Amino acid sequence: MESSPRGRDLLFQFTGRPPLGTSVSLALQHLVAMIVGCVTPPIIIAGAVGLSQADRVLLIQASLVMSAVCTILQLFPISRYFGSGLPVILGVSFAYVPSMQAIASSGGGVAAIAGAMIVGGVVAVLVGIFVKKIRLLFPPVITGTVVFTIGLSLYPTAINYMAGGTANTAEAIAASGASESLIYGSWQNWLVAAMTLAVVIILNHFAKGLCKLASILIGMLFGYVVAAVCFGMVSFSSVGEAAWFSLPRFLHFGVTFDPASCIAIGLLFAINSIQAIGDFTATTVGGMDRDPTDRELQGGIIAYGVSNILTALFGGLPTATYSQNVGIVTTNKVINRTVFALTGGFLLLAGVSPKFAAILTTIPQCVLGGATVTVFSTIAMTGMKLIASQDLTARNTTIVGLSAALGVGISQAAESLSQFPDSFTMIFGKSPVVVATIMAVLLNLVLPREKK
Repeated sequence: MESSPRGRDLLFQFTGRPPLGTSVSLALQHLVAMIVGCVTPPIIIAGAVGLSQADRVLLIQASLVMSAVCTILQLFPISRYFGSGLPVILGVSFAYVPSMQAIASSGGGVAAIAGAMIVGGVVAVLVGIFVKKIRLLFPPVITGTVVFTIGLSLYPTAINYMAGGTANTAEAIAASGASESLIYGSWQNWLVAAMTLAVVIILNHFAKGLCKLASILIGMLFGYVVAAVCFGMVSFSSVGEAAWFSLPRFLHFGVTFDPASCIAIGLLFAINSIQAIGDFTATTVGGMDRDPTDRELQGGIIAYGVSNILTALFGGLPTATYSQNVGIVTTNKVINRTVFALTGGFLLLAGVSPKFAAILTTIPQCVLGGATVTVFSTIAMTGMKLIASQDLTARNTTIVGLSAALGVGISQAAESLSQFPDSFTMIFGKSPVVVATIMAVLLNLVLPREKK
């Protein structure tokens, strides 16, 4: 008769109560790995939309709180059709940033993003229900092309942030009374960004353990100190005004349904639903030595869709499974949901404190750019890995090359669709992801397959 696992052995079981101290330390490891990725998209979108300081804080708060809620819903399934019951962490996804920036530039604001998220959530639920059939339309060459295109489209955002942010013109800085070193394109911005990037690269390639895992966070802290002490780029005036405790507000930003925005975000939800299958599979194979069941995949994707509808209603941004946390699971084999629930708890605590969110808004854009350019390059290379997982035949290279070329090319040639209706331009001209996705799927269906 085998004895039931006890103590630390429970860390390698999904259920049970492992030692609290060990669980907390492992939960903090997961938190460190994902916190920067979770808060950066709302900071970027808040700047793109032009939100007030109070609304910036609320957007960050809502994104953190709802990331925690989305994670908990996956860990503790409500029924066999809602929740994966797998050790995963969800957070705000960079994959949606290009399309959300396009919505912001068209004047839609957070309300239009929320409306598109609700439609996208419905799309994800439908993908979950029919996942066996729909996933056939999205082999690795398709999902890889889309992820690669997302990474490419984020590069200009990183460069603009490294330079200080396009909104920080000389006139705007003079009017606000902020340090002249914050002016877009200044050498101070580039120096701080380069130093931040250097620290991230050094830690990522030469450090081990927690320092390697937290390379982006440590790089940002270093850049933040340099920006504050050496160039006076940081102001804490807004932090003092922020409250210590506050909850996200229901429909604070409102909801509007713009057809063009809904189509753009809806397509991304379909793609990310398929991407989630990859993360679920990597988690079970790497941490549990088995493939995910159909119920786990279906419940996970349905919960992903419904939880994002809730997120939209409470003013958060789209979430997705975090691959970096999947990487931790495959490395240390720790799958106990107590660890992941604690990570969600820490996210929740951070989200209900406007003071914490206000501190995040003081991070200079050059620091964010220097730290996140590595994240964006990793996204692009993740797409390349997915593409390379299949043979690079003439057919596959045509799908990847032509889809990326048309997607990125049209979005960068700003006036190429100027004679088309605004709604058409919004869908196909603002973000490269939509064109790349449609082209990749069509080419995959139309081009003849090579004979083996």
